[in-house]
Amino acid sequence: MPAKKTVLAVDLGAESGRVMAVHFDGRGMALEELHRFPNTTVTINGTLYWDFPRLWGDIQAGIEKGKALQPASIGVDTWGVDFGLLDSQGDLIGNPVHYRDSRTNGIMEHAFAKVPQAEIFAQTGLQFMPINTLYQLLSMVERGSPQLQIAETFLTAPDLLNYWLTGAKVCEFSNATTTQLLNPTTGNWAADLMDKLDIPSYIFPEIVQPGTRLGTYDGIPVIAPACHDTGSAVAAVPTRQVDFAYLSSGTWSLLGLEVDEPILTPDALAANVTNEGGVYGTYRFLKNIAGLWILQQCRATWAANGNTYSYAELVELAQQAEPLTAVFDPNDPAFLAPGDYPQLIRERCHQTDQPVPETVGVVVRSVLESLALAYRQVLEQVTTVAGQPVSVLHIVGGGTQNKLLNQLTANATGLPVVTGPIEATVIGNAAVQLITLGELANIGEARQIVAGMAGAERYEPEDRAEWDEAYARFQALQK
Repeated sequence: MPAKKTVLAVDLGAESGRVMAVHFDGRGMALEELHRFPNTTVTINGTLYWDFPRLWGDIQAGIEKGKALQPASIGVDTWGVDFGLLDSQGDLIGNPVHYRDSRTNGIMEHAFAKVPQAEIFAQTGLQFMPINTLYQLLSMVERGSPQLQIAETFLTAPDLLNYWLTGAKVCEFSNATTTQLLNPTTGNWAADLMDKLDIPSYIFPEIVQPGTRLGTYDGIPVIAPACHDTGSAVAAVPTRQVDFAYLSSGTWSLLGLEVDEPILTPDALAANVTNEGGVYGTYRFLKNIAGLWILQQCRATWAANGNTYSYAELVELAQQAEPLTAVFDPNDPAFLAPGDYPQLIRERCHQTDQPVPETVGVVVRSVLESLALAYRQVLEQVTTVAGQPVSVLHIVGGGTQNKLLNQLTANATGLPVVTGPIEATVIGNAAVQLITLGELANIGEARQIVAGMAGAERYEPEDRAEWDEAYARFQALQK
């Protein structure tokens, strides 16, 4: 059957970006990759930047390829927390800095000296991570950055791209919530908090909801999906039940629940849980976990030493390795900046009197098992704080292709794991566009469509006693 509607999804991740066509025939979605490109970083005078001009060129190239399909709309999603500043003429002031840059080292303590941690959480509902926009901006304030003095408009990463597409200077809600500068109770910017930290609140523009029409690019309507990639991924969770948890698995792992209201209790603060915006009046009550970034850095280190492995080869080596020999905390701050992660893992295991993983396979298995145990810990935290038990864990995103990690996650959590779709971010992006276009009635119908698509796999928990013992060891490492 010919496509009833085609929309374009621009999806940028930490490793790569792509422009995808999503064809909807009224019953299902078919995906077509138009243009894929690397998302490489640039270091200049010791500062780590994203290469936004090159990303913009690739996005234009991908959309150009899609014009022949006569798309009904375009939607953009990216990672959170990073941003660009515009001057009074609407020009970008400097290339956006990467959230893994060292400028936020130690800056959280500066923030807490000015505003108590509990007050920051009460005003923003966000977990405390040095990568958050609040601390990036505060680092600029602390060093007297002239960029802030001439800035007129703040735009998060996807909002900057939407501005270049349409001229609209707005911030989309789901991505705005990742800044730790938005008040989830009021739905507006936390201007009082900004004033106390000397962050100029006047540069923050109007907030718009997912599904908002922003303008046009070469005559094609541009619609804001959930512009935060995890927000789009969660929109594509293929479920008809309410007692589910989700794990968006990629460079970062984001695990949590979908809730109707932000949870701002003392227990939420103590657990360092976050309230990020979702689609259509929902919130994502979740925590960030280091994710496959650790494996990516291990692979890069081995490649730099002349040993190139595919991810499939690494998983195969891990499957052959002895299980549960050594584990570590993947959320250790040492795993934030790039580095020699195999050596760092060995050091952590040596410091905690565990067998030191020497071979590639044992290192990889240690990474995957440690992630699975971290998933269990976060799942216990979010369900306890929310008072919302779950019966199934849905894993979406590119990380679902790691079948060993899927099984280890079922083992660690004791829950059945359902995986897919792999392209959840693109599908969720497209779903919001299709709802705005009137092709889908609501997010419930969109999820039913996704549930009917092929590719889902189910994993049942195994070896519970061994994993309970490993979890006790994992928890002891953090005391």
